[in-house]
Amino acid sequence: MCKTISLFLLMMINFGFITGAQGQQAPDYAQLEYWAAHPNKEDLSDQIPQAGVSTLKENQKVDVFFLHPTTFTKGKPKQNWNGDILDEKLRTKTENGTILHQASIFNGAGNVYAPFYRQAHLESYFTKDTVRAKQAFDLAYDDVKAAFMYYLENNNQGKPFIIASHSQGTTHAIRLFKEIVDKDKQLQEQLVAGYLVGIPVAKDDFNNIPVCETPEQTNCFCAWRTFKEGYTPKKRIAGNSIAVTNPISWTTTKEKVDKSRNKGSVLKDFDAGFTQHLVGAQIHNGILWVDKPKFPGSFLLISKNYHIADFNLFYESVRDNSINRVNSYHKKHNKQ
Repeated sequence: MCKTISLFLLMMINFGFITGAQGQQAPDYAQLEYWAAHPNKEDLSDQIPQAGVSTLKENQKVDVFFLHPTTFTKGKPKQNWNGDILDEKLRTKTENGTILHQASIFNGAGNVYAPFYRQAHLESYFTKDTVRAKQAFDLAYDDVKAAFMYYLENNNQGKPFIIASHSQGTTHAIRLFKEIVDKDKQLQEQLVAGYLVGIPVAKDDFNNIPVCETPEQTNCFCAWRTFKEGYTPKKRIAGNSIAVTNPISWTTTKEKVDKSRNKGSVLKDFDAGFTQHLVGAQIHNGILWVDKPKFPGSFLLISKNYHIADFNLFYESVRDNSINRVNSYHKKHNKQ
């Protein structure tokens, strides 16, 4: 199969057609079935795109808490505004999509924990029924918070950690940072970095956690949203108040970084490995501009919004950076 597969097909992986259920019992995160990824089970976050990729060292005492994006997308909800995390089709879609293609990025940096949660339906972002939308997001966040608190109390044991998220996962991660990490000095110190991707994050959203300015910086966060170069979204928050990190150079400067420095993208065919030098990147007015990817079948890619591939366009770059930040964290603390 051709190594460079259409982003259009990748969209079909991450946005599917799954129904859900409302009113289900809150998840018990003491049970492994409520985790899409966990160090104590074999799961798709353990996969690597190709041989030779850096993998987790057994003595690497770092964890990654990953929050997946929306995979509950069918139609417009009536009663079921939150996905059923025991629904096998929804679970499988989440695992085969975002856990394989996104959470796996971080298995070289730490032990990956990714909770299933009663995610809000995609329509929650667009509906005029803001009351129902807020209820859906609040319920989803309740699960995310419960999973994180369970992880801290039962698995963390004082280890440094990364928080990584995409799209709806980032909606909840921002709140998790504000309500928990940003208010706890010890957790701030344990934080290697946050990768809060796909949703606008203001530079001043957190009082004690700054934007990462260099590739080695720790106790900070990275963020970006990806669009075709030259395009400015009309109905999306943009501007200099929004945090944007260039996921090739890992700086916040506005110079364009050429695609020759992009180490590797992973698209639909995960096992095909990396597509190198696919896009360059440039920070512009609160968003990330990239070249239109060119590969066989790219004529199918009509959208100028590359949100679905925020992570995958920079898979190897993010992977290497997360490992480098972990190494930087260890060096910093071994000197103290």
